Amino acid sequence: MSESKAMILGVAGTELSADEKAFFRNECPWGFILFARNVAEPEQLRDLVAAMRDSVGRSEAPVFIDQEGGRVQRLRPPIAPNYPTAAELGALYARDREVGLRAAWLMSRLHAMDLASHGISADCLPVLDVPVAGAHDVIGDRAYGYDPQIVIELGRAACDGLMAGGVLPVMKHMPGHGRAFSDSHKALPVVEASLDELRAHDFVPFKALRDVPMAMTAHIVFKAIDPERPATTSPRVIHDIIRGEIGFEGLLMSDDVSMNALSGDFSARAEAILAAGCDLVLHCHGIMPEMQAVAEKAPELSGKSLERARRALAFLKPADTMEETVARAEFAQCFEAVA
Repeated sequence: MSESKAMILGVAGTELSADEKAFFRNECPWGFILFARNVAEPEQLRDLVAAMRDSVGRSEAPVFIDQEGGRVQRLRPPIAPNYPTAAELGALYARDREVGLRAAWLMSRLHAMDLASHGISADCLPVLDVPVAGAHDVIGDRAYGYDPQIVIELGRAACDGLMAGGVLPVMKHMPGHGRAFSDSHKALPVVEASLDELRAHDFVPFKALRDVPMAMTAHIVFKAIDPERPATTSPRVIHDIIRGEIGFEGLLMSDDVSMNALSGDFSARAEAILAAGCDLVLHCHGIMPEMQAVAEKAPELSGKSLERARRALAFLKPADTMEETVARAEFAQCFEAVA
């Protein structure tokens, strides 16, 4: 792992091109991320994941995906069934707490079955953002609810379900995306809330789950902390809030460096992300010139970042012995039980 660079990269299509193979072999990203454009059918997906790892010569190279359920779900039928939204799990919890928690665990356990069978080792889940009234729906039903305590409980259940299935969770979007009144894919959201408000609401789930091995940042300006820079490129947010106040000691990756909330070219963005204290730059789109620009600025993983990367992978354990048919039947019964 010591030869890996501080970046996670996507690929353009359903198989690696000769240029991608050569680039990954030379630049050695620490990990990869998959999107719907990379998925055609089961054997192809397994072959692609294997080719990614082969290109960097590391069988343990992590492969990430966003498999939340609802509208953010990269694997779809027939490869994986459509799953409910986080908000639906929250509604189930509101009707019956124990059933809701079990459903959240089971859904993540099923995600792990779907992902691990194709060699995918990490899921960008749970979403620990706590929305406020009137916020942009970029989070919306991706959140478990409007109460931080509900988000904590369901988020923990989701993490536990993934890890029971041998898949690593990545909590997002630290230190909180729930107050954003614009979509950070398209513009830079600015949050006006006071630090006391953020402490009482937004930071709470992340602080409670600070032992989760990996987390993703939010491309959001918190005026009460750093009025000039979004969290992803703010040393103040990362060092004082994420590492300090929240107490997160795990591996911290940026949200996608391609999003329009960030400014500058890709070299400048990658440099700012790493200088702020993120361990890894995430580039999702598989566009070669952009990845080359990121690679120019991404150093070899070393020091504390390397330690965090090693600790994160050490969380990976063999899956439990739960049978898929049993898990799917029980998951369906959770919703029937409180219908």
